Amino acid sequence: MRVLAILCVRNEAAFLLEWLAHHRAIGFTDFLVFSNDCQDGTDAMLDRLAGMGEVTHIRNDGPYDTRGIQFTALKQCEKLEIVRQADWILPFDIDEFVNIHAGEGRVGDLLTALPEATAITLTWRLFGNGGVVHYEDRPVTQTFLRAAPAVLYWPWRAAMFKTLYRNDGTYRKVGVHRPRAPVKERLESARWFGSDGRELPKKFRTERIFSTFGQPNYGLAQLNHYALGAMESYVLKADRGRAVHADQMLDLDYWVERNFASDEDGSILRRAPGMQAELARLKGDAQLATLHEAAVNWRHARFRELMLLEPFRALMGRLLLTPPTRPLPPEAARFLQRFALKARSEAATSPD
Repeated sequence: MRVLAILCVRNEAAFLLEWLAHHRAIGFTDFLVFSNDCQDGTDAMLDRLAGMGEVTHIRNDGPYDTRGIQFTALKQCEKLEIVRQADWILPFDIDEFVNIHAGEGRVGDLLTALPEATAITLTWRLFGNGGVVHYEDRPVTQTFLRAAPAVLYWPWRAAMFKTLYRNDGTYRKVGVHRPRAPVKERLESARWFGSDGRELPKKFRTERIFSTFGQPNYGLAQLNHYALGAMESYVLKADRGRAVHADQMLDLDYWVERNFASDEDGSILRRAPGMQAELARLKGDAQLATLHEAAVNWRHARFRELMLLEPFRALMGRLLLTPPTRPLPPEAARFLQRFALKARSEAATSPD
């Protein structure tokens, strides 16, 4: 069985080997990685990994679709042999780590637990900054263990998912959160399940990018989302720009909606020995080890440069001033949800 991970990256070489090692250790067999406009050696590292047979690397140098850099990359997928040969596909990001609770924590265990599934939604669990100020070269999955509660009522983005789906021809195109361009004649046989094990309503086959609020969604698996990292790393993330909305600089709004730290979740650590073994194997290659060290040094140097510029220095100051985000109680979340639903209803009936 071939399980394909699809990734888009820019200036992420310092984190790439851990991400690759973890997902190789839990059963992903193939990796398709698009890079664009890298200054930290990410593209060179991917070239080396491609030469070793670890990944397929494609430079996504533009021109770009109006819907963004990531969308431009994913549009290429339908033409690629590595995509056509995959049995299962999951497009996701370098700050997202698949964390499977079923069985021994491997992809095969999740598929065994949901044998009728043709698509499985992996809901985000947001991991906050945990008060970590300085970037250090140590595994993300072992550094950030404070997370949002298992049941979170707001913001709605906290319940977004990425989709692991069977590449059986039901969908013709790869999407950011879910497969796109369904074949109408095949939709009736599609079976979507949440990573809590429940079969999802039919509307998930053609719409929805977030799971149901107010219930636990992580019974069999979750997608650990380390969107923030250390404060220094977040400043570099703001400099890099968003993957989808590249023209929007990250600021405190993005941080506050993701900096949850009310709960501790170390469940991914049971896969740490396998990840560490894979990481040691990759770093056993002298060229990869050198590229990794250079990327770490680049991050430190780039942070010092950015701190001489007012927008980034001001952002760092705000991060230091801002406490962890308080999960909203259900009644406060319902207050906001009512307005959100009303706005969506009015927009749907508007003549414009």
